[in-house]
Amino acid sequence: MRELFATRELLVNLTMREVKGQYRRTVLGQLWSIINPVATMVVYTLVFSLLLRVPPPPGDPSQLDVYALWLMCALLPWTFFTRVVNSGVASITNNASLITKVYFPRMHLPLSVTLSTAITFGIELLVLTLALLLFGGLPLLWLPFVLVATVLLAMFATGLAMMLAIVNVHFRDTQHFVGILLPMWMFLTPIIYPFTIVQEAAARSGEWIVTAFQVNPMLHFVELFRTLLYDNAMPDVLDWLAAILAAAVVFGLGALVFWRHESRLAELL
Repeated sequence: MRELFATRELLVNLTMREVKGQYRRTVLGQLWSIINPVATMVVYTLVFSLLLRVPPPPGDPSQLDVYALWLMCALLPWTFFTRVVNSGVASITNNASLITKVYFPRMHLPLSVTLSTAITFGIELLVLTLALLLFGGLPLLWLPFVLVATVLLAMFATGLAMMLAIVNVHFRDTQHFVGILLPMWMFLTPIIYPFTIVQEAAARSGEWIVTAFQVNPMLHFVELFRTLLYDNAMPDVLDWLAAILAAAVVFGLGALVFWRHESRLAELL
């Protein structure tokens, strides 16, 4: 940890390189960070709100009743999570030439991915906050708690990315498997449909369905963001505890796995 702190300027430089390189040589630049989730929101809104008619309950107590905003309150944190994991998995192999030439704390690579993605997420969150205010929500009061939830989500995503980055050094198919599994994970998380649908299915088929969904850590992270931003209320204590536990355990395991294999990365690459 002392070494990471002593080389913090390198982390800043790597982060800025990620930010600048993400949309390099594009005309719209950082605007793509807003266009991409908005385009996804439009598609899901048309399909699930207008065609399949999956209306979520109004915000309680905000009384917001706008599917697009309800969707974005969960879609943006999910997008943040997937960007960190997708880019973090390949953060070591993509920087093989740098790792084999110069010594530096290798953990800066996945950490720089998380920090650069957090900058993009901050821009998206600002736009979402303005939209919620425009439709009568009061998200500003809950932004400090949103920041805490973001830190927990970043820890969870970074820990998972660090573990997968090490596995990807040994088995390069890992990043391709992750690209397949993440969309499946998304549809198993109540992002584009309300959790009440899962509860209704459980009433017909058995409570094991609810239990299976509750094992998913992303369910609790999604509930944190959606309750704070859309409902304008304090999330359930169990959601906080589940998010804290998932963040601490996964980040701790990820850091441990990364540190134990860090010294051999240059040799393996």
